[in-house]
Amino acid sequence: MTRQGRPENEAIAERNTRDSHVWLGMRLILPALWLGLIIGISLIEAPLKFQAPGITIPLGLGIGRLVFGVMNTVEFSIFAAMLFATIGRGVSTAIQGMVAALGVVQLVKVIVVRPQLNHQTDLVLSGASDGGSLWHYAYIACDGVLILLLIGVLWAGVRSLRA
Repeated sequence: MTRQGRPENEAIAERNTRDSHVWLGMRLILPALWLGLIIGISLIEAPLKFQAPGITIPLGLGIGRLVFGVMNTVEFSIFAAMLFATIGRGVSTAIQGMVAALGVVQLVKVIVVRPQLNHQTDLVLSGASDGGSLWHYAYIACDGVLILLLIGVLWAGVRSLRA
């Protein structure tokens, strides 16, 4: 018996239900937050930045490096929290697979693509290149895959509410 006079197994069941709601909430809020981050920064801010009056190429590239560096750190933090909310929580293997794929794509984006973009930025800033690189398309492709995976995680999470 608990202090409230309820059987111990009832209290444990209630706590487990409450915990599962917290983890489900995290599995819905975190991918939505990450999706909003990608849409806001990669799809809206980055292209518009160079159209603002007074923004030169060097200034825009410097801002982009700073913003995307911070964004990638935030993305890894969100991924870590999603991983924690997913592993060992009775989540379907489909959701676990999508979360794992999010981590792989994020690693590729930061370890493979970003260093090449930074090198390209250095070339542009030194005057050795006029810009435009296939690495930008690789970064965009990574974000596109992340968007699809995040929508998949959200879709599966919402469907689990109906179950």
